Amino acid sequence: MIVAAAKPWEEIMASLHGMHKVLVVGCGGCVAVCLAGGEKEAGIMASTLRMQRKLQGEPVETEEITLTRQCDPEYVRELGKKLEGVDGILSLACGVGVQVIAEHYPNIWVAPALNTKFAGATLEHGSWEERCGLCGDCVLGQTGGICPIIRCAKSLLNGPCGGSQDGKCEVKPNECAWNLIYERMGRLGRLNQLLEVAEAKDWSQGRDGGPRRVVREDVKLDD
Repeated sequence: MIVAAAKPWEEIMASLHGMHKVLVVGCGGCVAVCLAGGEKEAGIMASTLRMQRKLQGEPVETEEITLTRQCDPEYVRELGKKLEGVDGILSLACGVGVQVIAEHYPNIWVAPALNTKFAGATLEHGSWEERCGLCGDCVLGQTGGICPIIRCAKSLLNGPCGGSQDGKCEVKPNECAWNLIYERMGRLGRLNQLLEVAEAKDWSQGRDGGPRRVVREDVKLDD
């Protein structure tokens, strides 16, 4: 899931300066799971915004709505009925949701309330860690389901390196990703796969060259 965290209040307040009515939009997707942007957080954000602005002598009116997903136009269109008299939208979504709303409502200011951190997993309640770099060329099939691009501090495709000692990384005080890969492949009887030298990664499928797109013709709806 996409993991995000709240921006500093000073930044949020500055992005809404001079606005008299703000629509606070929560998201029921990833950011709700990581306790950053769901319905509860949207309510707290709206309440805090009103109190902060009142203390500054610049009261603001707020409306609230939480969409199932902000990254999906089907749900973003629901905002149209809530925009009367609204000066700006405060989005509690990842950066994708903020952009989708801005694209659908080009004549209204849209500000992010969160910083998008990474694609990660829940370690325990209140703790998340990055697991995927969204590189577009997944190597998990060669490394036993453990990503060396993200979990190795050096993103090595052939490891471990000389800095790994006793299963620990010298860059980060945690387990060496390649030690984890070696142990897992050993348990699965696949150590021979690690003898194959991985070629240089095709980074052209990553972030270079503008926004990436996936099109499934078999599921597209006819115009």
